[in-house]
Amino acid sequence: MEITFEQNVPYIIEGLEKTRSIYQTLLTGLDEATRTWKPEPDLWCLLEIVCHLYDEEREDFRARVKHMLTSPAVHAPSIDPVGWVTERKYMEQDYNEMLKAFLDERDQSVIWLKSLENANWAGAYNHPRFGPLTAKMFLTNWLAHDYLHIRQIMSRKYHYLHQKTGIDLEYAGGW
Repeated sequence: MEITFEQNVPYIIEGLEKTRSIYQTLLTGLDEATRTWKPEPDLWCLLEIVCHLYDEEREDFRARVKHMLTSPAVHAPSIDPVGWVTERKYMEQDYNEMLKAFLDERDQSVIWLKSLENANWAGAYNHPRFGPLTAKMFLTNWLAHDYLHIRQIMSRKYHYLHQKTGIDLEYAGGW
């Protein structure tokens, strides 16, 4: 018996709920040095990641899923996640306020997703570069985006630990 995408929707929503808890655990109670440390000047610190997650929650994933469910034939508004870092002055934002705002937005997203009934997950916009973009593609990539940023956050914390202590971390295992 083949599983339909609709049968996977609760799994994805549950994943978004769980990653919200992971973000809260990983990102709460950090000092300023930890929040703003960068392994290299062109890589994001935890503050920038939190600001990015907030913007993506509101203006990318939730907005695009909604858009594809309601008007898939119309091109969704453009976004500029990389440009937002400087345009929205991520490094000047209050870390704790942005983290709370992101977590609140995630709560709203989960509530909204759970409220959907008989959603047309297959409705598509045929993008000239990426081909068909569907609500199910955006929903699935939303959770994948979380996984990528959790990995990124863990990398920052691992490398910061090494830089801060100067201790060889090979005993812990290969990164």
